[in-house]
Amino acid sequence: MAAVFEQARPGEASVGGAFLFKDVGSVRIVTPEVFTEEQRLYLKTALQFSEEQVLPRAERIEAKDDALLKELLRRAGELGLLMVDIPEAHGGLGLDKTTSLLIAEAMSQLGSWSVTFGAHTGIGTLPIVWFGDEAQKRKYLPKLATGELIAAYALTEQGSGSDALGARTKAELSEDGKEWVLNGSKLYITNAAFADVFVVFAKVDGDKFTGFIVERDTPGFTVGPEEHKMGIRGSSTCPLYFEDARIPRENLLGEVGRGHKIAFNILNYGRLKLGAGVLGGMKLSLRNALHFAQERKQFGTPISRFPLIREKLARMATLVYAVESMTYRTAGLVDAALAGADRSAEDYDAKVIAAIEEYAIESSIMKVYGSEALGFLVDDAVQIHGGAGYIEEYPVERAYRDARINRIFEGTNEINRMLIAGMLLKRTMKGTLPLFEVAQAVDEDLVAGRLPKARVEDELAAEEQAAENLKRLAIYTLKVAAETFGAELEQRQVVLATVADVVMDAYALDSMVTRTRQAAGEGRLDEARVAMARLCAMEANARSFERARRALCATVRGEVLKGHLEKVAPLELFTPYDPSELRETVLAAVEKAGGYPFSAV
Repeated sequence: MAAVFEQARPGEASVGGAFLFKDVGSVRIVTPEVFTEEQRLYLKTALQFSEEQVLPRAERIEAKDDALLKELLRRAGELGLLMVDIPEAHGGLGLDKTTSLLIAEAMSQLGSWSVTFGAHTGIGTLPIVWFGDEAQKRKYLPKLATGELIAAYALTEQGSGSDALGARTKAELSEDGKEWVLNGSKLYITNAAFADVFVVFAKVDGDKFTGFIVERDTPGFTVGPEEHKMGIRGSSTCPLYFEDARIPRENLLGEVGRGHKIAFNILNYGRLKLGAGVLGGMKLSLRNALHFAQERKQFGTPISRFPLIREKLARMATLVYAVESMTYRTAGLVDAALAGADRSAEDYDAKVIAAIEEYAIESSIMKVYGSEALGFLVDDAVQIHGGAGYIEEYPVERAYRDARINRIFEGTNEINRMLIAGMLLKRTMKGTLPLFEVAQAVDEDLVAGRLPKARVEDELAAEEQAAENLKRLAIYTLKVAAETFGAELEQRQVVLATVADVVMDAYALDSMVTRTRQAAGEGRLDEARVAMARLCAMEANARSFERARRALCATVRGEVLKGHLEKVAPLELFTPYDPSELRETVLAAVEKAGGYPFSAV
């Protein structure tokens, strides 16, 4: 079986989803340990801005101080933090995607600010960067790069959320052909209260989903009142209304009927950036929880000495390591796909879109895994704070509320689970991924009792083997489902979602093992990193096999089911470890660092 995984097809290293068919560590990945000095400088600058300009004003932001948010965006623009994804030719810096994600991470320490910043630099600005014509780029991008103009993105409607193409807002060309006339409404629009430029989607001729650029002072366009939200309260969220709103004909964005290309490609990048966009909050909440636990005493002892509290802190640090490893691995894949491309060339934006779309599977993984890891982490943080975690005086109360929206943003986690498995199958049918070929080899190996062996015999050999087993489990389960349901598989949401969960665990563990070995180089593996990978493997194995069994039970019955369950059973690897020892190894590093121990700055 190892040979099937190890022999890469020509060009396969750059194919999205290929990690599922390649040996752990057979390809080097980008990790924080290999960031360039320039990338570290941007991260340091953004972190300093967040800690000095944003966090001290958290209460004002939470109270919906729109003027402050606009001022902070302007200050961020002065530092160059708004222009990383904007080409130099249009007033930006045109830097790599790893740098863009590093800035997103730094800005995510406060949820309301993270959403405000991300809506402007990402979904608000990038549609014009990627799909605007030259005149539109010259008009808007230089001012968006500095914060002189603020951007927003208007896709969601009352009856169309995940089903974006179900939008009812319509656009008609005026009789004289000089203007587009928009009628309809949008819902939950971030930055709406103070944005100057809106990317709006509407249907032309009843069915041609199309993008438009709408300026704030457009006649017939109004912004509704602020929504009062459970979390991210400080960010502006308002409905939009269009009543014969007239915009110039030249404000058509892209082509009529091609709005889905804009929307879906922007969502792909948004999903990837959300992986980075939870890291800052995760690291801050870990640090705050650690400090609280060290200061809070019960029975005369700091609660940080209690094993159950230490277990939570170790789990929190492990989740950060997992998300960080996957996030920058994926960013590195995108950057590698763009390596050598001329950033001044006319087709560069098209290459950026293609590179991000290529890694749509990994981006959906980052969205789901990252948002749920954040949710688990802040839940543990509240528990560590006890009753104080329910009091507004402590930042963890706000962090807990703010975290929840991430499982809804950028396509719900349910939708993204469907996309992960669905895209694997789609690319298999196109011949870009060898799912069925490898699945057949996995089947033959399982029948013959052949199990994967670690390529490297070190402290992580068992975790490497666990990652390989999870890959085979996902491939085999998806093969059984595809053979059973055929074209109807896309309707079997439970099956697709559970397979996606196994794929995500495989990507996380693969990334952690590979990163840990790369960080060691020729030296000794770091004990805390090894312990984190081991903790992840222990949980991933139990979780993934339960879900794979659930998928198989939802697919076949009787003796056939029994046969499949018996066949995959040997893949369930259990290596006994002392969880207390792992916990203490991780906590030693966390306590020494005063928080997450593997900071890039």
